Amino acid sequence: MILHLLNTFLLLHCANSFSTPGSRGSNANELMPMQQGSSCAVITPMTDSGKIDIPSFRNLLKYHLDSGTDNLCILGTTGEASVLSMDERAQVITTAVDMVKGKMPILCGTGTINPTHVKEMTEQAIDLGCDAALVVTPYYVKPPQRGLIKHFTDVADLGLPVIMYNIPGRTKVDLTPQSTAICAEHPNCIGLKDATGDLDRVKGIRSLVGDDFLLYSGNDDTASNFVMRGGDGCISVTANVAPEQMHDLMMAALEKDADLVQQINGPLKGLHTNLFVESNPIPVKYAAWRAGLITSPFCRPPLAEMDTKYYKDVETALYAAGLLDFEILGFDAKVPVRGVNDAGEGDWNYVSLNVRA
Repeated sequence: MILHLLNTFLLLHCANSFSTPGSRGSNANELMPMQQGSSCAVITPMTDSGKIDIPSFRNLLKYHLDSGTDNLCILGTTGEASVLSMDERAQVITTAVDMVKGKMPILCGTGTINPTHVKEMTEQAIDLGCDAALVVTPYYVKPPQRGLIKHFTDVADLGLPVIMYNIPGRTKVDLTPQSTAICAEHPNCIGLKDATGDLDRVKGIRSLVGDDFLLYSGNDDTASNFVMRGGDGCISVTANVAPEQMHDLMMAALEKDADLVQQINGPLKGLHTNLFVESNPIPVKYAAWRAGLITSPFCRPPLAEMDTKYYKDVETALYAAGLLDFEILGFDAKVPVRGVNDAGEGDWNYVSLNVRA
């Protein structure tokens, strides 16, 4: 009974909000719907001096357009949004809008602790032309479930479609499936990025929210399994350096083609693991720089460039995925080889290979 009354309140509140002239922002009639598939949580390239490298960013966006990335996620954790000013955010958004608006949906991270700042960033995203907002659960302060519901529905009232983001490992608060379902009653709460790592949640959440609500995995290593269990795609760090492969992987998972999923995902497993040997986005910026996609691996403080002891791990993963030339490794690597038993079944394992031999 209480749940029913709360749902009714939310629907009435939403209807009243949407009747306010101008409440939907300046690009409401130009929104491109979020898609199933691979969404790249794109890095924000920087120069060695720490300034945003707009030419490299434009090159990255062209790379994703050419590679079939399904959605572009800017200004998330991977994009170092927490250390960018509002003016710098505007640079990133306007560059993305100029390059990809109308060609792929632009999902903009607008989440933080303070709801006033979330509103400010979301309104900026609306005014500059983004298609949806990615809003994380407020971290550190541990809001109760009713506080989380109000937080997300208040952002949704601004008029931009909202993808809620649940990552309790970083935020120390968990948006429950039941709270997700309540938020999903709001017409602008259109999806969830789930980075809990709990694949058993997919079926339960889907049963509560229906088929039209988008469920994205926030974990590259289990994203294909997430989709095979009923998800719609992933918001991926690996896609920064392997966008075509991640698109193909998500399409195979959506088709429930287990053999093709295994074939595509095998060479990517090293990336799924080694792009997280240090805090994101430290390793992926190194990987993108090593692959020639950006001019510097610089990360703004309090992050730093990757520790040299991890260079080999990341470079081997790039090589295994076919993203780094054989000749320039110069050390013993491990590459994925699929072992097959007498029944024709098998899985990917890593075996040593002296690349100088």
